Amino acid sequence: MTRTPAVAHLARETGTFAMVAADQRDSLRTMMAERAGVPGRDIPDDRLTDFKLAAARELGPYASALLIDRDYGYRRLIDDKVLPATCAPILAVDVLDQQPGGPVEGTSLDASVDTAAVVADGTRGLKLLVIWRPDDQRERRVALASRFIDLCRSAGLASVLEPVARPAHGDEAAFDLNDAIVEAARELAPLRPSLYKCQVPDGGVGGLAHLTEQSARIDAVVDVPWVVLSQGVTARDFPTAVEAACRAGASGFLAGRALWTDALTGDRDAALRGPSADRLRLLGDIVDAHGRPWWDTAAVRTEGAA
Repeated sequence: MTRTPAVAHLARETGTFAMVAADQRDSLRTMMAERAGVPGRDIPDDRLTDFKLAAARELGPYASALLIDRDYGYRRLIDDKVLPATCAPILAVDVLDQQPGGPVEGTSLDASVDTAAVVADGTRGLKLLVIWRPDDQRERRVALASRFIDLCRSAGLASVLEPVARPAHGDEAAFDLNDAIVEAARELAPLRPSLYKCQVPDGGVGGLAHLTEQSARIDAVVDVPWVVLSQGVTARDFPTAVEAACRAGASGFLAGRALWTDALTGDRDAALRGPSADRLRLLGDIVDAHGRPWWDTAAVRTEGAA
C-alpha cells in the first residue's frame, strides 16, 4: 500500500495549500503595542495567546492548516480542540534570536521538542524559520535545515522550511531581495523539505505579470512543493502576489499578517469573522484556480515525498 506523504495532511482536497500563520511571538507583541500606543512590556502573554486562539477558531474552518508556537497557544489549541478536523496543526520549532521590538536576527532548532508527543497530539507538521544572508554562515544554515528535515522525516511529520532572506550585516546597499530569495532557494530547497516557504518577490508590488515572472525564478530552482508568506506584503497586494506565485508554480500560501492584521484593533472577533475570513476564502479560491497540486511537483512524483 502506498504511504500517504506527510505534506498531504496540510493540503486542501485540490492539492493546494491555504494556511494561516499564528506563530509570531515578540513581533505580534510589538504590533499590538504599537496599535495600543503602549510599550511592549504592557502587552501580557495571555493577550497573545487569546488572539491566536481566536484566529484559529474563526479562520480554522477555511484553512487547510494552521501554524502556531509552543510559547503562546499550542497546548490550548490542542487540548481545547480548537481546530476542525479539516485544518491541520503545524508546530513552530524555531528558537528566535530577537530583541524586544526588533527583527529576528537568527534561529536555532528547539532541542526540547518531543516529536512522539507532537504526533500523539495530532499535529501534522513542524516549521523552522531560517534567516538567510549572503555571508559566511551558509554551511551552518544548511546543517541546521538538514537536521530539521531529518527530524521531521524520522517522526513522519511534514517539514515546513521557511528561509527569509536578509542582507549581510553592513552590506544593505548591495542587497537585491529577488536575487536573494532565489539564491536562498537554490541553497536550501535541494535538502528536500516537505514544503518550502518563501518570500514574495518585490514585496508583492509590481503587478501580476511582473510578479509571475519573478516567481518563476523561484520555481526554476525549487523542485518540492512551495508556498509564499505574507511578510512585508499588504493585505491589498497579497491576493495578486499569491496568484502570481501560483501561476509560476507555487502551491499556495502560509500567511498571517495579510489575513488578520485588521483584527489587532477594534472588535477582534468581528474582524476575524468578517474581513479576515473573507480574505482567506478568496485566497483559497485563487490557489485552487492557479496553484500546482503538491502531487504534481517533481520531487514528489519521483520520490513519493517526505
